[in-house]
Amino acid sequence: MKITSFPREIWAWALYDFANSAYFTALAGVIFNVYFVQVVVGPDGVSFFGGRIAPSAVWGYVVSLSMLVVAVCAPVLGAIADHNALKKRFLLFFCYAGVLATALLFLVKSGDLWLAIIFYMLSNITLECSLAFYNGFLPEIASREHMGKVSGFGWALGYVGGVLCLMINLAMIERPDWFGLSSMNNLPVRTTFLVVALWWGLFSIPTFLWLPERARARELPPGVGYVRMGFRSLLATLRKINQHRELVKFLIAFLIYNDGVQTVIVMAAVFGAQVLGMAQQELIMCFILIHVVAFVGSLFFGYLSDKKATKTSLHVALLIWTGVVLYVVVIDQIWEFWVLGTVVGFALGGIQASSRALLAQFTPPENSAEFFGFFAASGKFAAILGPALFALLTDLTGTPRFGIVSVVVFFVVGWAVLFSVDERKGMEESRHAVTA
Repeated sequence: MKITSFPREIWAWALYDFANSAYFTALAGVIFNVYFVQVVVGPDGVSFFGGRIAPSAVWGYVVSLSMLVVAVCAPVLGAIADHNALKKRFLLFFCYAGVLATALLFLVKSGDLWLAIIFYMLSNITLECSLAFYNGFLPEIASREHMGKVSGFGWALGYVGGVLCLMINLAMIERPDWFGLSSMNNLPVRTTFLVVALWWGLFSIPTFLWLPERARARELPPGVGYVRMGFRSLLATLRKINQHRELVKFLIAFLIYNDGVQTVIVMAAVFGAQVLGMAQQELIMCFILIHVVAFVGSLFFGYLSDKKATKTSLHVALLIWTGVVLYVVVIDQIWEFWVLGTVVGFALGGIQASSRALLAQFTPPENSAEFFGFFAASGKFAAILGPALFALLTDLTGTPRFGIVSVVVFFVVGWAVLFSVDERKGMEESRHAVTA
């Protein structure tokens, strides 16, 4: 079955996932975060009002702050793009502003704390904002019945892109002489930031060549500015969602447990480096394995969602996540990190695939784009508290071990809320909305 009559547009759209996943996988996930903690900040941490903030805690606060900025800006930027039919132009601007900020990370050396914070936050904020416009194209290029397939295609292509870029970066760090690089001043590691920027910028080109802007500009109501319109649209979506009781409960559960997932993603490599003393090369190889397993996990849990209940799939994924994070309390061997990484990778693909599938089942067709947009925006808010709590507990206990274990709270509470969700009733509410 053809998923769309415009296959080139699908590829153009999905290639942006292929392009930007290098940032999440290679830079923020396993290379720059470790470089930031070990080289930029250093083992002594940062002096603050007579005390000291642990290196991994500094990273947690920076990540949390950048996601807060995204969560506040997204509704306003979305309103401007929607009313002026500027999604493609905004995507172009934020994409290449992010590419530039990522490339500038090459300039960050040992002790350049504020330079690192500024360039990382700019790169992360611009990337996350670009994704808001990127996701907005999905309803334009795929019908509702094929939206999941198209979204999954982009997701799978993103895994491939992230892993391929990570393999190039691993080669640069392990064999800098192959690339004519000196080992002085962490040049091989810093050069990987340029590779990520180039990868992101180069593979995004087809998106801007082949993906059309079909929306038409609309006028704002008299006396209403973009800031007000952005938050008015957000409130209108909230009112619509509130009419679907099971969807509301699921979104609350998702917000909570996804906070834990996002925290583990950005902190796992820091934990491996600081607590277990893992080398950069070994962490990269482990993350390559994690993403390969995540690809398999997303396929397996997608199959499980079809054969069983989607909610059951989420229960299985959350059980795995909770068990893995609890085991972090006693982990003291590198081989254990590899095992846990494999298990987490499997659960990572599963929880993402199952969460999106359950949302699709609970969403009325006429609100699919609006509700999926809210779902994505909710994820940004969900990424604020977890890294901040990780940072706080790391500071209080002096070790990232208890910081990472703090995310168990998010898994357990989110899981508890999920138990109250009635999957069959949620689908009935969706069908009733269609016929009402």
